[in-house]
Amino acid sequence: MFLSDVSIKRPVFATMMMVALLVFGLVSYTRLAIDEYPDVTYPTISVNTSYPGASPEVMERDVSRPIEEALNTVQGIREVTSTSQEGNSSVRVNMQLGVNVMEAQQDVVAKVARIRRQLPPDVQDPVIIRFDPNDRPIMSISIQSADRSIRDLTDLADQVIANRLESIPGVGGVNVNGGTPREIRVLLNPEALNAYQVSPQQVSQALARENMEVPAGRIYLPEQEKLVRVTGRIRDPMAFHDVVVATRQGVPVRVRDVATVVDGAAERRSSAYLGTREAGETRAVSVEVLKISGSNTVEVADAVRSRIDELAQSLPTDIEMRVIRDDSVKIRHALSDVQITIMLGAVLTILIIYLFLNSWRSTVITGLTLPISVISAFFAMYMFNFTINTMTLLALSLAIGLLIDDAIVVRENIVRHIEMGKDHVRASKEGTDEIGLAVLSTTLAVVAVFIPVAFMGGQIGKIFFQFGVTVAFAVLVSLFVSFTLDPMLSSVWPDPELEHGGHAETRKRTRNPIRKFAFAFDDAFERTADRYRGWLAAALNRRVLVLGVALASIAAAGALYPSLGFTWLPDYDAGEFDVSFRAPPGSRVEYTTAKGHEIAALVRQIPEVEFTYMTVGGGGGFGRGSNSGQVYVRLADKRDRPRSQAEIQAALRQQFSQVTGVRPSIGQSRSIFGGMGQPIRIFVQGPEVTRLKLAAEQVMEAVREVPGVAEPTSSDEGEIPQLDVRVDRQQAWAAGLGINAIGTTLQPLFQGQRATRWEDPNGYSHDVIVVYPDSMRLSPDDVARIPVLSQNIDPRTGQPATVPLAQVASIQAGVGPQQIERRSLERQVSIGAGVLGGYNMGDVADAAKAAITRIGLPAGYHTVFGGDVQNLEETKGYVLEAILLAVVFIYLILASLFGSFLQPLAIMLSLPLSFLGVALALWVTGGTLNVMSMIGIIMLMGLVTKNGILLIDFVNKEREAGADRVTAILNSARVRLRPIIMTTFAMIFGMLPLALAIGEGAEQRAPMAHAVIGGLITSTLLTLFVVPVVYTLLDDLAVRVTGRKAAVHTPGAEHAYGD
Repeated sequence: MFLSDVSIKRPVFATMMMVALLVFGLVSYTRLAIDEYPDVTYPTISVNTSYPGASPEVMERDVSRPIEEALNTVQGIREVTSTSQEGNSSVRVNMQLGVNVMEAQQDVVAKVARIRRQLPPDVQDPVIIRFDPNDRPIMSISIQSADRSIRDLTDLADQVIANRLESIPGVGGVNVNGGTPREIRVLLNPEALNAYQVSPQQVSQALARENMEVPAGRIYLPEQEKLVRVTGRIRDPMAFHDVVVATRQGVPVRVRDVATVVDGAAERRSSAYLGTREAGETRAVSVEVLKISGSNTVEVADAVRSRIDELAQSLPTDIEMRVIRDDSVKIRHALSDVQITIMLGAVLTILIIYLFLNSWRSTVITGLTLPISVISAFFAMYMFNFTINTMTLLALSLAIGLLIDDAIVVRENIVRHIEMGKDHVRASKEGTDEIGLAVLSTTLAVVAVFIPVAFMGGQIGKIFFQFGVTVAFAVLVSLFVSFTLDPMLSSVWPDPELEHGGHAETRKRTRNPIRKFAFAFDDAFERTADRYRGWLAAALNRRVLVLGVALASIAAAGALYPSLGFTWLPDYDAGEFDVSFRAPPGSRVEYTTAKGHEIAALVRQIPEVEFTYMTVGGGGGFGRGSNSGQVYVRLADKRDRPRSQAEIQAALRQQFSQVTGVRPSIGQSRSIFGGMGQPIRIFVQGPEVTRLKLAAEQVMEAVREVPGVAEPTSSDEGEIPQLDVRVDRQQAWAAGLGINAIGTTLQPLFQGQRATRWEDPNGYSHDVIVVYPDSMRLSPDDVARIPVLSQNIDPRTGQPATVPLAQVASIQAGVGPQQIERRSLERQVSIGAGVLGGYNMGDVADAAKAAITRIGLPAGYHTVFGGDVQNLEETKGYVLEAILLAVVFIYLILASLFGSFLQPLAIMLSLPLSFLGVALALWVTGGTLNVMSMIGIIMLMGLVTKNGILLIDFVNKEREAGADRVTAILNSARVRLRPIIMTTFAMIFGMLPLALAIGEGAEQRAPMAHAVIGGLITSTLLTLFVVPVVYTLLDDLAVRVTGRKAAVHTPGAEHAYGD
């Protein structure tokens, strides 16, 4: 073989190639970024628009729909969704994976600019951002102080901290929740307004007009020029009292005559509380950091923490900033755990090698393949622009035993040739040449499996692209090392014991207990190998029985698989979770906060809880109204608590039955593809609001009755109470009023009207709000008495007349939707649900689909399953496609290398023989068929063929040397048993640390190792007997088809090595 010959002849050259691989890998490692998972979220561009005071119906009709229709033509979109709430519209454009999001954002900006004039004139300019405001923040920071008010903390967080954090590269946005910012409130006096015939609009206009700076131009002096500006900004908020609003009979009417100016705080719309068992709950201001889609979580979090340290040096000493939640910490822990898993797997693999080869020299020669292959993989990761993440490290962790396989087979065959009496150089050359084709075949078979894995579609394909490429490259490097470094070292570094038959002498004189154990193991293995030869001879005489056992194992696997069930991703103990809750629609933030205190108090009764962090309302205005909140729960390290996260959540679900007036819902742990949430998402879609609402209620009732469903929720939580002001157009026209005049009169009453911004001495700006006092916002009767300024002139005063609102409009109590959702240009209601412990998501989803089918929705109304259910369905198709392609690729490679159409079929029979072990392993460990275990099954397609290749390749060589078929099979099986068992054990023990699920989040990764280990065990045991039997059957078929004569069997050959 060319590579081994060159390496043996030029050992320095071979050494330098290995050093080069290490250098490239180490340099690449230092340049790789770190993240928890590959970025597999669909790039999202959000268009957020504010229209203060507008109802959800108005926001949908006048804002969301025009923007949706414009953006639906953007190239590369996956779907367009929108949420319309009171005064807010959020249109989200989810792009296809791989789309250039920067170019897409420019396209979105152009489309929105084109339809800007179609939006209502009072709508604020849409804000276009490259992240989803519904995404979970990567970091939450609590701001507290024992000496300052919440108002001061809010201003500090909003004006200083948020601004400094938003300037960090990769930060998509910063939400400040839980506070009440400073606000200059101009409280109108309705009686005084009537007496002076002044409208709220006049007050607002006067405040804005008198609080500004006006550039007046320049004056030119002989040697310089100077700017001229009129400085009219008000320095003291109380000075707003002196602003002149109007003139009545020559007398100025000032703000103080019709209103009272209060330097206060905005109305409370959100709250945040940090709670511990010892100190209870303390109110705080929450700062939540979101990252731009595609940016690196760890890098952004590190930059945020660095900026927090800088701020701590400049802020007053009483300000306490505490990082409550930081995803980068969990990422580092997860990566550290996987790295430890890799090292433990490597150690166990090396021990297996020593146990079988019983030579530290052979162990070193073989073991050098591991660091070279692993470190070289970082070079491939760098070239493909990957990151060091859980999936790339998981690839290396699973491949530890696989990477050393080629080196094991090569070194074991070299040792066998040395024991045959050859010198080290000749043994290295001939031993490598003899096994070269088999090793090449096994490696290419493994690589062939990961080609379809790397190129699967959808999110699953994106994430396993990095997995597949990393494994494939590392395996190819291990093949290269096995053909270069191993034979080179074997030729220049002789083993005296092997060369001079020293093992026998060493057995006699050694007192080393480890070597004694290794020698005892070797003796036991040799006896077992001799017996195996006899067992195989018996199997060849009972071929029908062996085939029956093989078919029975496949049938047993088929019977066992349905009981496993399907799940998208396995649950795992993250040490944290969220409890979301919603009060009835229309609930004030004070009521929701009180209910949140009840929930948080119940949570803190759990001894394993370290702290809770409750936020109510806020969230940037989208999806987090005053009736919704969330309690973040942080648990103690799982090594320090007796119960798992699932057990704690089950206990909490029982305790939450004590809470009335609010519906808590426990979110699942954050996974590869998103934040905490409900795995089952059902979208009920249809055209008409009322019938859609009824259809959603039917679906909700059907889902609630499905066994295993936990805490179902609906985006249509009910309608919020509202007052409808229905204007009589004839009466309004007669009174000199228009719809706009009535609306602008009422706006200060209910919402307040921002007149201007006031700048404090520190340079921070605060809203100046013109608003009626709370006492005027109590009942419909109060509203009816509101005076509206008319265009008609009162003949008694010569001033514009005022008309009571009741004269031109009726005030009626009504209800309206809290929010309106749309997806793909259709209205929808979202229904979400969790899955109770003991149930798997696939079965629950299937039961939900059946229940929905039974109720029969009206024509034009339908359901679409999303979330993890949709991901699972897509993954099933992609995995099945990958398995079929892997089988085809393996056959193509084996047929090409063996020069036979039939022999690859005997080897590939190992594939279904692994299914029973997979099913048993998952059943014993309580696992399911999920993304991780499915990828493990695909990986098995390449691994289990290795044993058959080693065996059949040697049989062919024996027959070419003149042995008859049975003798060739028996001799080959006896000789190849050691490398087959050794490589299988190496793979199993290399994956064992991963299978034991040690470390944070390891439960999510373990099913892949469970599937591989189980499949390897049953496949190896059955392959040792079934593959030789099937080989003889196919050989008989070839004899009948081609007419050639079978090789004559030498009697007694089956006893050549004893029973």
